[in-house]
Parts: sequence; C-alpha cells; structure tokens
Amino acid sequence: MKNIPVEYQYINAYNAIRSPSTVHVRNTQLHRFFSRYLLQKAVSVLKWDLPKDWNYDYVQYITFTWGYICILETDRFGVIPQACTLSGYDVFYAPNTAIVNNPLIKPKPLRIGRDCTLIKLMPDYGSIMDLVDYYADQMALTAESVGLNMINTHLAYVFFAEGKAQAESYKKMFDEIASGEPAVVVGKNMQKDDMGNDLFRPFQQNLNQVYISDKLLVDLKKIESMFDTDIGIPSANLEKRERLITDEVNANNVETASKMSMWLESLKRGCKEANNMFDISMNVNWRVNPKTEIMDTWEGGNT
Repeated sequence: MKNIPVEYQYINAYNAIRSPSTVHVRNTQLHRFFSRYLLQKAVSVLKWDLPKDWNYDYVQYITFTWGYICILETDRFGVIPQACTLSGYDVFYAPNTAIVNNPLIKPKPLRIGRDCTLIKLMPDYGSIMDLVDYYADQMALTAESVGLNMINTHLAYVFFAEGKAQAESYKKMFDEIASGEPAVVVGKNMQKDDMGNDLFRPFQQNLNQVYISDKLLVDLKKIESMFDTDIGIPSANLEKRERLITDEVNANNVETASKMSMWLESLKRGCKEANNMFDISMNVNWRVNPKTEIMDTWEGGNT
C-alpha cells in the first residue's frame, strides 16, 4: 500500500514544497519581511506554559516551523525539547521513531511513546510554513505593486534643450525648484524657442485613472485578514458595511477558531503525553480565546 493519504511521508512530500504559489515576487527581501511578519502573528495566537529551564522561543518556533517537536530525557540536560526527524511506521502508518541530531546529545533512534514523546501541530505532521509563504508571496506582490504605482503616478516635466549647456541649466533649475528655493532666476532663452514654443511642458497621464494604490492597500489588508482567519485571529469585516448582524459575527468566529482549535487539541494531547511520561508540567492554550473574549468585544460594540 503506497501513497495513501494517512501516511505521514506522503503528506510531508507535498509539504516539502513550502509555498504553493505559482507566481513569486521578484523582491525576495520583501517576501522574507512578510514571511517573518506572518509567522510572528501565527506564533502569537498561542501561549505556552513550560518548565523554567526550557527555551520558550525554541519550543514555539520549532513546533510551528517544523510541525512537531520531541520531548526526551538526557543524562546531561535532563528532560528537554528537541527538533527531530521522523522515521518508521506503526500499524496506523504514523511515525514510530524520532531521531535527534544535536552535537551535544548522543544520537540514537528514540521510540515514540517509549523513549520520547512527540508534540505535533497538525494531524498530518505538517508545519505552518506553506501557509505563511503563500500569503507572504501574495502580500509581497501587492506591496511591490503599490510601490510601482506610486512611482508611475509622479508628475514629471519634459525639457527641450538645444544643447548640452542648456540641458545642464534646466537640470540645475529643476534641482533648485525641487529643493524649495523661494526664487529661481533663469534666462529668457530657457522659456521659449525662436518660434515662440514653450521649451518645457508637463508630462503626465490622467493621474486619477492611473492611481490605484488605495485599492491595492485595501487588497493587502484583505490578504492579511484571510491569513488571520486561517490561523485563528478574528478580523473586522472589510467590506465597509455599516452594521454586521450577530449571526455573521458568530459565523466568522467559528471559521476563525475551527482550524487553530484542531491544532491546539493536537498540541494539548502531546503536552499531556509528555507530562505523564516525564513527570513535568507543560501546557499550551489560547493567548486570547476567540470564543469568549472576542465575542464579548463584538457584543459590546456595533453588532
């Protein structure tokens, strides 16, 4: 039996292609900016209660970016969390072995449930990075379009020079005007040619038709709002309707909370297994519960 959907290696083979986007932004630094921004938003949805000697950032970032983290006991460091790779199968085609690759820890296969426990974010052992990278691509493309549109809507002037000396004079004149000089003096020969034609004129399109940055910025916010919904952050309705009825708000809250609630249940199961095996105390929960605190906010406002 090969490539069945419940087999974790089948799922991870598709998850290895982190961004499902078919169009990628050329400005890779802009993509990294939004990727980092969105990942921080995703990580901020949950808060962890961990043993005091554990690195908090390590646990939350490994769990979200790798999709799982291993809890094991070592001779040197005691019970600690570690990033790991997965191997083997049990009767349900789930991985049964974790391998920790850390130069300070002697590597050996760890039997999940006997030598270690595994805390996973999603039922399919996937990480959140495909979601982050997809939305980061869309936001970077939109932000790049905003910048290009701003440049394309600049009002410019075209000067007709009869020689290099006159061209340099025009450049100097425009530099002085652009720098805010209250008075700029030029010769009469720089205003009109011998036939009485103006030697400079504005070069512009219909700026009201060309300018779309305001719409692009709304789209940028909509893309971020879609990401927020996917990771469990309730967002305001962006369609500018005057009033939202309570049922619409409730429907949005259900859509917002359902996926992250499933991830949270998976994380809680992993924490419970680690607590039982190693006699430690760790847990994870909502930072802001969307089912209570968010609804209280909406009900106190305009619904």
